Amino acid sequence: MAFSNSYAHLHPVRGLLVNLGLVCASLLLVIGLINPIITLEKFYFFSNTVSLWSALETLAAEAEWGLFLLVGCFSVLFPILKLLMLFLIWNLESNDNEQHRRHLRWLETYSKWSMLDVFVVALLVVSLKLGAMLEAKVEFGIYAFAASVILTMLLSNWIGRHAGAPLDGKEQTPTTRD
Repeated sequence: MAFSNSYAHLHPVRGLLVNLGLVCASLLLVIGLINPIITLEKFYFFSNTVSLWSALETLAAEAEWGLFLLVGCFSVLFPILKLLMLFLIWNLESNDNEQHRRHLRWLETYSKWSMLDVFVVALLVVSLKLGAMLEAKVEFGIYAFAASVILTMLLSNWIGRHAGAPLDGKEQTPTTRD
């Protein structure tokens, strides 16, 4: 693994743009995790604001390990791992080895599960809105989190298409094959 053989190094403008996108997606993920995603009001008197991180802390404190693992894996761990894998594929690997092709296959497989993390949070919001005496207000954190997931999906698609391209600078088209 070396930066000098990577797609980002051989195509500096694209490399910079994709890396900026990865940094933005990472920042949006952190913002989405620590900022409030929902405010709950009961009987117009009691209010509770929840972030994904505080929800995980509450689930752990109440020993709700199944939900803790579900939300923790799909809303925290998998998005972080995906961003790290995208960075690795884009910046540190050349496309001429089996490890690179295996990482691209992993990325393609994982990308099919991309919106599951947002779906888990949406289910939480919908289930809370079903209560008769409970009002749920969506906060900024959920939008930052969703933006991170969508940006990561777009970057994943871009990297999946271009990081597998030949590194000699020539893009293969269906009519011209080397």
